[in-house]
Amino acid sequence: MKNSKLIEIFKNGNIVIPLYLLKNYKKFKLEIDEFVFLMYLYNLGDKFIFDVNRFCNDLGLELELVLQYVDKLTQNGFIKVEVLKNEKGLMEEVVLLDDFFNKLSLITIDDVVNEPHDDSDIFDIIEKEFGRTLSPIEYEIIKAWLDNNMDKSLIKEAVKEATMNGVSNLRYIDKILYEWGKLGIKTASDVEENRKKRLANKNAVQDVDMDIVDWNWFDEDE
Repeated sequence: MKNSKLIEIFKNGNIVIPLYLLKNYKKFKLEIDEFVFLMYLYNLGDKFIFDVNRFCNDLGLELELVLQYVDKLTQNGFIKVEVLKNEKGLMEEVVLLDDFFNKLSLITIDDVVNEPHDDSDIFDIIEKEFGRTLSPIEYEIIKAWLDNNMDKSLIKEAVKEATMNGVSNLRYIDKILYEWGKLGIKTASDVEENRKKRLANKNAVQDVDMDIVDWNWFDEDE
């Protein structure tokens, strides 16, 4: 969207953009035109009829561009387009902004606790591993780990351990961290050392078993 198109949108009507969102829109990792379109949807409410013709007319945009914005916001977890039953019992296609408000709540929590920016990679990594956006409760669990000065490399190792076992659940990861803590494992290097010890013990057991199998019982003194 060109600057002239942005100006046209503001001339044709009001799009209310809270100052907080305007200051933090880069955290959403959206282009400015995509953010403006999201704010247009935000002004329509948290649930409304999916009417692309209305979107096009309100914003003076071509249908193809509007559909591109909808697709981008859907893929990036800002909105959902679902078919739901209305009050009259009829099925209708609606836009839901629950995911956007969820993302907004996470950003707000992050600002309130004033967490250093370099911890954000933990949340990105876990969201990527899970293939979805973290819930506020999950966000708080991770914040608790960090607040307790848990090594970030250890958290990453626990996430890796969980996903290798096919589990995408923070409670499971929390259990892994708890068990590691009882073993005195505090860093990623400790995890690796523990794995080496377990492998060595396993090989030792196998060697003992082989010694029993290979023993020449007939040569044993009576």
